[in-house]
Amino acid sequence: MRTRTTAVSARLAAVLAALCVLAGCTASGEAPRTGSAGAASAPAVSAPPAPGAGSGYEGPRPQDQNLLAWTGDPNDAGHVTAQSAAGVGGRVTLVRLVLRERITWSNVWLGLAGVDPNARLSQCHLGVYDARGTLRASTADIAPQLMTDAVAKPLPLAQPFTAEPGTYFVALLLNGTWTTNALTLKATGAGISVNAGLAPPNLRYSTVLTGQTSLPATVNLAEQSTSTINTGWGSQWYAVS
Repeated sequence: MRTRTTAVSARLAAVLAALCVLAGCTASGEAPRTGSAGAASAPAVSAPPAPGAGSGYEGPRPQDQNLLAWTGDPNDAGHVTAQSAAGVGGRVTLVRLVLRERITWSNVWLGLAGVDPNARLSQCHLGVYDARGTLRASTADIAPQLMTDAVAKPLPLAQPFTAEPGTYFVALLLNGTWTTNALTLKATGAGISVNAGLAPPNLRYSTVLTGQTSLPATVNLAEQSTSTINTGWGSQWYAVS
């Protein structure tokens, strides 16, 4: 009788052990933890790191230099670009800049690399066009600032404006006479490669119109041309503050 009882007890213990495994009991006999709905809790999983977190070096950002946006890291603007008055006088040179956040745009920074003390400049302007080709703001005549101090300098817009995220074009208009390799601007060395994969009206560097003495209220971006850009006039460095 004792042998039969022992065998039954052994089988009962085996059944209970199997049920315990299926129910998620621990080796110590603890009941499984359950959530508010009574289901067994899943093991804790660490959240993935935020983008960029712990990924090491990140390139410079405009905010690192108290700026809001730029066409590129000024540390890379080691090239100097120049053009004759006959080549760009009266043309509107456009440099694309893509904003990814809302800003108040007050100044356009220009990298002036060299000055011509004998230049005769007038009716020179910087401005900003939106993706529709509408002039959003422009500077007064910047001819005096192009005659002194070959440094990166902020040139104030006559009226600051709120720029929503999107595509904009910094416009440069030069008029007058100057020595080609004396009046120079900071730029990248990308040359004609800057427009790789692009076509009007989204060219990164281009010119439109001729014979202008002020920035027009609108430009037709579908008429963007690279004929002057491809001769070496392009990739000027600009920033926003």
